[in-house]
Amino acid sequence: MKALILDAQARTANVHEVNVPQPAANELLVKVESIALNPIDPLYVANPLGQTGRTVGSDFAGHVVQIGTNVPKPAGLSNGVRVAGFLQGACSGNERPGAFAEYVIVPFDLVWRIPDTISVDEAASVSLVALTAAQGLWYRLGLPAPLEYDREAVLKENPQWRESDTKDGTVPEIINVFVYGASTSVGLYAAQMARLSVKAQGKRIKLFGTASKSRWDLLKAEPYAYDYLVSYQDQDWPEQILQHSNGVGMHYAYDGVSEGDSVERVVSTLAENGKMAIVRSREGGAWKADNLKVEPIYGAVWEGLGEEVQYQGFTVKKSPAAREFAVAFYKWLGVALGEDMKPTPIRVMPGGLEKVVQDGFQLLGSGRVSERAVERSEEWMRPVSAEKLVYQIL
Repeated sequence: MKALILDAQARTANVHEVNVPQPAANELLVKVESIALNPIDPLYVANPLGQTGRTVGSDFAGHVVQIGTNVPKPAGLSNGVRVAGFLQGACSGNERPGAFAEYVIVPFDLVWRIPDTISVDEAASVSLVALTAAQGLWYRLGLPAPLEYDREAVLKENPQWRESDTKDGTVPEIINVFVYGASTSVGLYAAQMARLSVKAQGKRIKLFGTASKSRWDLLKAEPYAYDYLVSYQDQDWPEQILQHSNGVGMHYAYDGVSEGDSVERVVSTLAENGKMAIVRSREGGAWKADNLKVEPIYGAVWEGLGEEVQYQGFTVKKSPAAREFAVAFYKWLGVALGEDMKPTPIRVMPGGLEKVVQDGFQLLGSGRVSERAVERSEEWMRPVSAEKLVYQIL
């Protein structure tokens, strides 16, 4: 099969012919039909954590072609069933293969069935960013979730979160939720999940966000329905957020970018007893801040795979609770997507695997969101905003 393989020395990736993997007893072999790009994919190709020879990439969608011998029949999986999921790719020091290939193997319970109303191209764009948003709002911040998982097991594994779950015994009638990076793919799912959370709690929500003014019409419409938007280009946007909340501040905040001074500024919008989650850690160096009144909660999306994750300088511990949440989330997602939640916009890119590095990685860049700049004339090479890049694997 063809796969996009890391060349760590040259800090790039190239298409090679490699053997088709064979599923273990609890795994599926999936014929990949579409893949989607995430910023971490080019980031860890340009700044490799692993050795040459790894298949890169995270998000995939396709159909089952082989089922491991220990996969339970009640799982509802059979050859031909359309599924989507994500793999770790070259995004850690762990030597695990990624998703940018014609075939992938994946644990049977870490895929979700693609509803008939969703295309394979759309499905490819969902798994990593939707789980990232769900982990931030439901798993880490503790907003009520429309799915069943063991919250007590989460708090037992993360006792430092217990106090923030219970320190304010009252829940306001109107819950203020703020998403920094509202037009990012993670932000688009976070908005929908925040509304599902408050609906489950029987409360009202005011949804606040930062985004370029060119995206405000999209973000004010369903299914996002932001109440208040501010431009991240305005130096006084934290003051605008506080003003729009009548000085109350944000009860929950999610920083979907987490770079530069964004974390410090988002913290400044929090209400008393407010909580905040971020997508990038201090150790990564993308942001710095001292003397924060609230320490934001960080966790890697890879925790959902249930494996230890090794980076340069720190390790994310294996988390059974995070894996159990991911399994529950994907089971829910296979029913909810297209009904309770909508997939975000996609841009189908031409060229398949051979053009991922040349075009897609160039668009996403290998550093900060604020540093993306591409000067090419092709229509598909326009700047990326409020959409995911998808390649079809034919």
